Amino acid sequence: MEEKTYTVSQAHHYFAVDYHSQTWELLEKPKRTLDEEERLLDYAHASLAHWRSTGTALRHQRGEWLLARVYAVLGEGRQALKHAYRCAEILHANQAEMQDFDFAFAYEAVARAHAVAGERADAERFLQKAKEAGEKIQETDDRETFFAELKSGDWNGIRVV
Repeated sequence: MEEKTYTVSQAHHYFAVDYHSQTWELLEKPKRTLDEEERLLDYAHASLAHWRSTGTALRHQRGEWLLARVYAVLGEGRQALKHAYRCAEILHANQAEMQDFDFAFAYEAVARAHAVAGERADAERFLQKAKEAGEKIQETDDRETFFAELKSGDWNGIRVV
C-alpha cells in the first residue's frame, strides 16, 4: 500500500476541520459528561489553533465564534465574552473577506455571551443587531440556518423571537 504524504498546511487544514466537526458532535448532545465537556473545549481550541496556523482571517473569526459558543453552552460567560468580542473584532478588521452571515453570527455570539454573563441590556442590544444582520443574509438556506441557531440554546431568560 502506498503511503500518502501531506504538507504541514494540509495537515493543519485536516485537523482544523476534524476538530471543528468533533466540537459540533459534542455541542449537539443534549447532555454531556464532564469528560465530554473538557473534550468540547479541547476540540474547539484545537480547531482554532490549526486554523490560525494555516487559515485566513475568515477561519480565525469563525474559530473564535465557535469558542464563544462552546463557552456560552458551558455557562462560562466571561470566556464567552472574550471570544465573542474577538470574533467581532476580526470580523470588522477583515470585512471584505467575510460573508453576510458572518456578521449575523458575530452579533449572535456577543449577544449570547452577554446573556450567559447575566448582562441582559447588552444581550438584548446585540440580539437586535444579530436579527438585523440576519435579515440581510441573501441565501435563504443560510438565513434559515442562522435564525434556527439564534433561537436555539439557553438565552438566560431572554426571549428570542
